[in-house]
Order: sequence, then C-alpha cells, then structure tokens
Amino acid sequence: MKNLKLLPAVILLSILAVNCKSEKKAQDFTAITKAYFDDKNALDPLSATQNGQNEYNDKLVFEMTDSHRKKQAAFYDKYENELATIDTTALTNEEKNSYDIIKWEISVGKDLLKYNTNYMPIQQFWGTNLTLGQFAGGTSAQPFKTEKDYRNFLKRMDLYAVWMDSAMVYMKKGIDKGIVLPKALTVKVIPQFESMVTPNVEDNIFYSTIKNFPADFTQEQKDNLKKDYTAVIKEKLEPQFKKMTSFLKNEYLAASRTTSGIGSLPNGAALYQTYVKFWTTTDKTPAEIHELGLKEVARIKAEMEKVKEQVGFKGTINEFFEYVRKKPELMAFKKPEDVIANFERIYSVIKPNVDKLFSLQPKCPFQIKRTEAFREKSASAEYNQGSADGSRPGTFYVPIPDVKTYNCYGDEDLFLHEAIPGHHFQISLQQENKELPDFRKFNWFGAYGEGWALYTESLGKELGLYKDPYQYFGMLGNEMHRAVRLVVDTGIHSKGWTREQAIKYSLENEAESEEGITTEIERYMAIPGQALSYKMGQMKILELRKKAQDKMKDKFDIKVFHQKVLGSGVVPLALLEKNINNWIETGK
Repeated sequence: MKNLKLLPAVILLSILAVNCKSEKKAQDFTAITKAYFDDKNALDPLSATQNGQNEYNDKLVFEMTDSHRKKQAAFYDKYENELATIDTTALTNEEKNSYDIIKWEISVGKDLLKYNTNYMPIQQFWGTNLTLGQFAGGTSAQPFKTEKDYRNFLKRMDLYAVWMDSAMVYMKKGIDKGIVLPKALTVKVIPQFESMVTPNVEDNIFYSTIKNFPADFTQEQKDNLKKDYTAVIKEKLEPQFKKMTSFLKNEYLAASRTTSGIGSLPNGAALYQTYVKFWTTTDKTPAEIHELGLKEVARIKAEMEKVKEQVGFKGTINEFFEYVRKKPELMAFKKPEDVIANFERIYSVIKPNVDKLFSLQPKCPFQIKRTEAFREKSASAEYNQGSADGSRPGTFYVPIPDVKTYNCYGDEDLFLHEAIPGHHFQISLQQENKELPDFRKFNWFGAYGEGWALYTESLGKELGLYKDPYQYFGMLGNEMHRAVRLVVDTGIHSKGWTREQAIKYSLENEAESEEGITTEIERYMAIPGQALSYKMGQMKILELRKKAQDKMKDKFDIKVFHQKVLGSGVVPLALLEKNINNWIETGK
C-alpha cells in the first residue's frame, strides 16, 4: 500500500473505511464457514469422527427420520440466507472458492431432499451399520485411548440399538411406497447382520477393544468397561441384530424389488439425474455419459490389444482376459501376508521417484492393512484418511477373502490410486492445508477426489512401475473398469438394464473375475452415480494437463501443475478448471 501519511485526510478516511468494510466482510465470511462446518458435523457425527473432530465421538443421528431431514432442510435454508449477506467482491480467490462450494452443496443437497431415499437406509456397501462395525474393531477412526473414549463408543452402541428400530420403521414405509432394495442386495445385507451375533461375547466385533485396553488402565476401569460393554452387546445390540435379521429374511426380502436400477422407483429418473450431478459435479445427462463411456471402452480396448500382441498371446481379447484371470504366475501368493508384502515392495519402488513429479507432499504417515474379516467378502480395496494431526496414519485397506484366488496383475496401479500419489496425497494435503477453512479440509467431491486418484494411475511409468506388461495391462484394465462404469451405471439406472446384463457387459470388456464383477455391479446398484465420478474427473484433469502443456510449452512444469491441482483441495470440476485456466494465463 502507498504511504498513507502523504494522502489527504478525506481520501485516507475513505480508504480506511473501505478496508474496514472488507475486513468485516472477510470476518463475517470466516464466521460463516466455521459455523457451516460445525453444523455439518452435528448433522453427520460419524463423518466428523472419521475426520478427527472428536467432540462428536459419542453422537449418532438417525439420518433416515423425517425429523433429521427437517434439520437438514433448515441447515440449507440457514446458509443460503447467510451467503446472501456476503459481498463476494470483497473476498479473496480462495474465499470465493469456499463461497461457490457452499452454494453448490446447498443446491444439490436441497435437490436430494426432494426424494425418499431415506426409505432405503441400509445396503451392503456402506452406511451407518458398516461404519460402526469398522469403528468397533478399534483400528479405525474411533479413538480408544482413554476411559472417556470407551464411554463415548458405549453411548454410540446404545444409540445404534435404537437406530436399527428406526431403520426398520422406514424400511417398512419403503415397502408400502415401493421404494425398496433390489433382492440381490437384500441377500447380501442379511449375513452382515447375522454375523454380528456370536455365541461368545468375546468373539463379537463390538467387544474387540475390551481385549486391547491401553496399558495405563487400572483393573477397576477394565472390569467396569468389560461389564458395561458385555451388557450392551448381549442385552441391546445382539437382540436388535437378531430382530433385523428376522425382518430382512421374513418380511423385507419378499418385498424387495426385482429391478436393478433406481430408474424403476417413483421419480427414479429425476433422482438418478440428481445423483449424477452430485457425484460428477457436472450437468451432463445419463445419456451423454453413457455414450462417452462407450467411446472410452473402445479406445482402451484398442490399447489392450497392443499388450496382448506384445506378450505373444494369439487368441481374442476376451480369451486374453480369461488367460490373465487364471494365469498361475499372477496368483502365486501363499498367505495373506504375501499380498501385503507385495504392496510394500511397490511402495519401495516408487519412493525415490515421487520427488520428480511432486514438490507438494503430505506429512501424514501411511500404512497398508488387510480389510477386517467381518466386511472383507463384500469390500473393495479402499483408502481411509488419517487424522489431520498425523496421530492416525492414512490406511490403504486390501481385502483378501481367498488368497489362493488373489490375482496381482493390477496391484501396481491399485497402489497408485488408493495410496501414493492418489488418495493419500490428495486427502492428506487437503487436511494439512492451513489456507483452507476447516469445512474444506475435510470435504469430498467424488469427481475431483476419485478423478485425481484415477489420473495418478497414468503416472506409473514415470514412477518406476509398469515394467511388466501384465502390470501395465492392469493399469489399462483398471481404466477400462472405470470406463465400463460409465456404461453400466447409466445402463442400470437410466436404461433399465438388469443386474445380469451389466455383469455380462463387464465380463465382455474386463479381465476381472465374475465374482469380483458381480460385487462391483451390486455396488453400483446400491450407490447410484458414485461410479461415474472416477472417469469424469480423470478426463477433466487430463484435459487440463494437455491444455496447460500446449499453451505454456517450455514453461510448463509438471510439479507446479500437480501443486495447482492439489493446492485447493477437492472442488467441483468447474472450479478446478477455472483455477487451472488462471494459472495457465499467468504462467504464460
């Protein structure tokens, strides 16, 4: 700023007034973002725990109830009104991003509340029941370090018993309205609840942490917690698990629908379009995405043909898929620990090369673990973020339900996506970014987050991987998997495809096993639109990278490009494009 002493008093007062007004607007907006984050956590305390916001660790909301949905509606109205008071011209660029993100979330959140999705509160892939099972194991986000931590989860267990009653009430409403799960999914949910009842309380997943007390607990603390946990498990949780299992088997299964997609539900087409918007952060229609998927499947299949020729395989591409699925050398692991050791080896290969592509790297530690037994059979490999302070590492979970059939041909690619530099880099950097308000540090947009992770799969050769043609084929296979998702997700939910049609299409275009493909198709049936996010985001990042390279030429720096993509955390794709375009123009 110029030397204020040289300015006339009237002008000086005018400048100071403008500055004070700008500061007030900034303070007002900062207060809004803080309150927005607090209110979001209160509405979703399980996610708050996942994000390390530990003041919510004893809370559990009944998200399917009408009263909770009214709270959500009031939340959206409140912040819509708050945003209307803000002069956006007084905001910094990053604050404008925050403003646009809140505005976008309000819009799509209001849209989703128009539909009775709360009549299907349980499915086999994710949700409150599965999250609490993970937390109960004691190795996830719920902390078990102090007696208060144990008491917090005890309260959650107590609430969970009541939550199951609410879930059944709304599932019965769903039966009356014809808004129910497909039969194929109900069949998968039943054993998840059934397995929660054990002959011995010591074998129950909710008893896990009682067998692993911190060393500083007194005997009295241990005895009291053991007694209290046993009582809640035997007297509250297990009776409810039995009740839910009986309800699912004897009432809900018979009422479950024979159709696979939500397009068959009342207002299903409009609901699916809203899910498409939510997961892709675009306004593309299901029909447009379906056609895009068909084109990508054809392009990637042509690349696969080249690998087939390289290894000297003489049959068709589908015969090559079958050959890769059953190749003994790709299924050579003897015990689950061997699978984990192979991922550790992959990690050691890329470590020396990461600095060549990334100047911005997270401080958060990282670990690789086998998926918990209770959910392993229906789980996919996944990343669970660490805590913002680094006390809990980011975790790459690997399901190994049968090590004898575990095929490693896609493991190098899988590691890049789920771990480094995929989800672990992106999520950890976002949480560690001091320039972002808290609500953005712990935010998620599938198109950006999954798009980034899929984009990083293309960096394998630069990171020292894909020297084995089968591992490179694994990368193509995983990209094909995401392209196929564009076709089958839209096929199931907007074109009336059956589960069996989707499985058949996937088998014709992927090298995955029928068992693995079936699990995936049932996942898309459970969470419509989520599977679209990966490819839509990846294609946008690749498009922006090419644009930057073409326009900036020798001034293009891959490390700076990655820093710019990662620097603002997850954002809707239109905001990412705006940020990169600004960098291209200033960089030129």
